Order: sequence, then C-alpha cells, then structure tokens
Amino acid sequence: MTSGYRPLLDEAEKLSIPELRARQFTRLKQTLSHAYENSAAYRKKFDAASVTPSDLHKLEDLKKFPFTDKGDLRQAYPFNFFAVPMENIVRVHASSGTTGQPTVVGYTQDDVDMWADVVARSIRAAGGRAGMKCHIAYGYGLFTGGLGAHYGAEKLGCTVIPMSGGQTEKQVRLIQDFKPEIIMVTPSYMLSILDEFRRQGLDPRASSLKIGIFGAEPWSGQMRKEIEQAFDIDAVDIYGLSEVIGPGVANECVETKDGPTIWEDHFYPEIINPDTLQPVKDGEMGELVFTSLTKQAMPIIRYRTGDLTRLLPGTARNMRRMEKVTGRSDDMMIIRGVNVFPTQIEEIILQIPSLSPHYYCEITRPDRLDILTIVTEENPNISDTARINAAQTLRERIKSLIGVTAHIQLAAPNSLVRSTGKAKRIHDLRDI
Repeated sequence: MTSGYRPLLDEAEKLSIPELRARQFTRLKQTLSHAYENSAAYRKKFDAASVTPSDLHKLEDLKKFPFTDKGDLRQAYPFNFFAVPMENIVRVHASSGTTGQPTVVGYTQDDVDMWADVVARSIRAAGGRAGMKCHIAYGYGLFTGGLGAHYGAEKLGCTVIPMSGGQTEKQVRLIQDFKPEIIMVTPSYMLSILDEFRRQGLDPRASSLKIGIFGAEPWSGQMRKEIEQAFDIDAVDIYGLSEVIGPGVANECVETKDGPTIWEDHFYPEIINPDTLQPVKDGEMGELVFTSLTKQAMPIIRYRTGDLTRLLPGTARNMRRMEKVTGRSDDMMIIRGVNVFPTQIEEIILQIPSLSPHYYCEITRPDRLDILTIVTEENPNISDTARINAAQTLRERIKSLIGVTAHIQLAAPNSLVRSTGKAKRIHDLRDI
C-alpha cells in the first residue's frame, strides 16, 4: 500500500533533536508561568509542592512539579482549571464521566487552531493528502474524537464526510457511494463496519478506502492485521485524550507503523513508575505522563494518563515514539495474582479462525475466588467439532501464554452488542 509514499514534513518535523529540546524548554517555561499566574488550581498545587516556574532550569527539572490527574480535574468541575477568562473560551469538551464527575476542557481559538494543526499533521503522517475524502465515524459532540478529526481533516484540505458513529448500514452505503480514501473511527467499530460489508455481500477489499486512522481505545497488532487484510488498507494508530487536547497528540507514520510519533513540539512526554511515581529512562515500561507546551485555555502539567507504554527513539521523524498502547492501568485485570489486559485476549482470539473478533471479559467472585470468563462469538456455519476445538484452543492458549485459567463461553454469530464508539471489554461483576 505504501510503496510510492513520500513523507511531507512541516518545519517542526524537520528540527534536529537539540533544536527540538530548546523549543520544548522555552515553551515549557512559558506554560508553567502561564499556569501559575492564571490558574488558581495550579497555583495552589505548585505552592503546596513548594515549587515555582523559576525552579525550571532544564527539562529534567519538570520532575519537581506536581502531577495532575482526573481527580484534580473533577474537583475543579466545571471550569476552575481554566487559565483564561471565560469570554476567551470558544469551545468546551468533556469526558463521558462514567466513573464520576466528567472532566471538562476548554479551548481558546488559538488552541482550536493548534489542535487542527496537529490532527492535520497526523493525517498527513498516515498518508492522507489534500483533496482526499475523509469519512469520520468517531462520535461528535462533547467527545473530542469527531470534531477533533473533522477540523484536522479540513485543515489538511480533505473533503470531510461527518458521519459520526452508529447507523452502520448507512456507514457502508456512504462509503460505497461517496468513495472516501480515508476513514477515522475506533478500531472496534471498524470491525462492525466490516461485518456490515459482509452482511450486504460486499467485498471490503474492493472499497475506495486506502487509509484507516484508528484510536480512542487500545487495539492489538493482530487486530491491525485483521483490518488491513480485510479492507486492503494501511491501518495506523492515532493517540490522544481530551485532557491533553483530544486526538492528535501522537500518530503512527505510515512508512514505519512502529508506534505513534509524539508531536513533541506541543506535548512533552514522560514515563513514570506508577508505584514509585519516579521518572524512568526512555525504553522502560511505565505510565505515560504528558505536559502541554502550547495550550492556553487549560494548560495541563504532568497529567497521568493511565496508559502503559514506553518511549522509543524516533524513526520516521526525529521526535520520540511511544510504543503502541495495549493497556491501561485502570483496565488491567488482576486474576489470582496475574495481570491480564483485554488486548492479550484479543490477540489470541484473532488467531483462531472459528472465532470472531467480538468479545468481552467477565469477572465474578464466587467463593472468594476470581473467575474469568471470556465471552466471544463463533463465526457463522462452523461445525460442532470446530466449535469445541475453538473453545479448547482458546482456553489452552490463554493458560499457556498469559498464565490464567479462563472459562470460555461461545456466543451465536452476531449476538453480542456492537460498539459504535469505545468497546466495553471488561464486565466486572465482583461488586454486584
């Protein structure tokens, strides 16, 4: 798919590493000063940690400053983390708030413009170009995915098809009729679109799609392979979160597909040990932490993302990469002392031909012992023998590769609820 690809780089992508670090330091100094002077919430946090912006003498001094997490943002609900007057806020987004008070983020016009720039850069890194049609099936509204992708695609010069999520039959019809080259959507919903292609008797490889930009949830390398082979496209990972800006914090470069390149001129990354909270060296696994370098309305200082990854040297760009996120600290299941991530289960399911990629993990605790049950669909028209073998193979591979014993429940084809956004992979019934 990428044999004739030639990357187009903007000025920041051409910076040498010393030039990039110098720009980061200047912007970081400005960000810390802006946050301290204009956000009462940050001034309180800095004062409690006995630190001021004048304590930053080099990039490594950032570790002196306090972390920010979702709890801080929820306590400041709705607008107490903003660092500009409300009349300068042109847009507000918010998280879903499924585990408590939603986290609210605000944007100045300059913030919206910067966001469009980094998403446009992301689409270009994925192989997108001006003049292409971009089908956006991320949800619109308070969720940052749809509008973030939309403004970035327009900034690049694409023709935007703002479909949003849901109405899967219509999604396929518009892809067939409008013939977009790019689709931006969650990977789990792309599988639902794939199912609909097949239900309608259409060959997904014959569609106009050439590039899939997938994000908003962890997804495995095996799922990338499944989607690429099914649609004959390049599938790349876009990374972001609303508290930092939204989609466009990092994106894989299509020529390497070796983990998202972080747009370090706007977002400064750290990896910390989630237990000691101390920074670790590049290359070591830990929790990803971000500090914004150019946000005005709501600068974010040392935000703990909960995503588990590691920082790697740049390849297609000088900027550092992050290893593809395959798990979060808050979606890790601990089953009788073994750490298990849904993406590990997904990798195994996708290697068994009799099983579909639609699944969830259910955890119960009868008799004070955790029980993990994997509920996954069987593919249509498989024999009884294939069904029995598939369940046995899945159970054995989970045991040998992950180290836990799981119960396997095979569901009928097309019986599991399809996600139109982020897939809910864990059903924890232990406290019910």
